[in-house]
Order: sequence, then structure tokens, then C-alpha cells
Amino acid sequence: MTVTKVLLVDDEVEFASALSERLRLRNYDAKAVYHAEDVLPTVMKDKPDVVLLDLKMPGMDGIEILKSIKDFDPAIQVIILSGHGDKETVDKGIKAGALDYVMKPVDIGEIISNVEQAKGRRGGQHGT
Repeated sequence: MTVTKVLLVDDEVEFASALSERLRLRNYDAKAVYHAEDVLPTVMKDKPDVVLLDLKMPGMDGIEILKSIKDFDPAIQVIILSGHGDKETVDKGIKAGALDYVMKPVDIGEIISNVEQAKGRRGGQHGT
């Protein structure tokens, strides 16, 4: 069985580091990036199964990043992380191809559940 690759994208370094460590402890191949400009090179190099994407980042918003990820590989599943109750932006994310969204502060059980759901969807889209 292959290990699920998860890329966590968030400019809050402590949050992203802690969450990626918690995912690694649960046997996910988790990596974090903290700057918008690092996302696409990392996605192209590592080809994650699931991206946990913060919507509000300096330099580029999450919707732009989401669209770029989906342009590169539509099978990569993206789950939006948001600390803001901005339903309109979250709705834009879902329309742009995000699988789901999770409000911060996150619950690790909810994240695991979402990642597992995303992994199942990713598996059904390989080769598209």
C-alpha cells in the first residue's frame, strides 16, 4: 500500500509545521510550504495526492493557487483551510475545484477524515 502524500500550504509556520508533523505521526508523507511562490514548484516535484491549502496568503490568494494546481494536475485533491468565515471565497474555491473546506482551528480527526476522502477521489482519477 502506498503512503498518501499530503502538501500543507500555510504562511503560519508554527501551525503548518505542527499539522504536518501530526500527519507524519499518522503515517502520511506530509510536507509543508509557507510561501505562495513555493507551492507550484513543490507540487510539480513531489506530486502530492492531497493539498491542504490556506486561502489567505501573502503574494497570492488561495483561489489562484488552487486554479494553478488544478491546471497542472486535475486529479490532485485540494482541501481549503480557512480561518475566516468568508463563505463567498470558500464557495469560489469549491467552484474552482476544491473538494472541501475546513475551518481553523482544525481538528486532526476532521483533517484525517477529509484526507482519506480526498485520497479515495484521487485514486479514481489517476491517468486523467
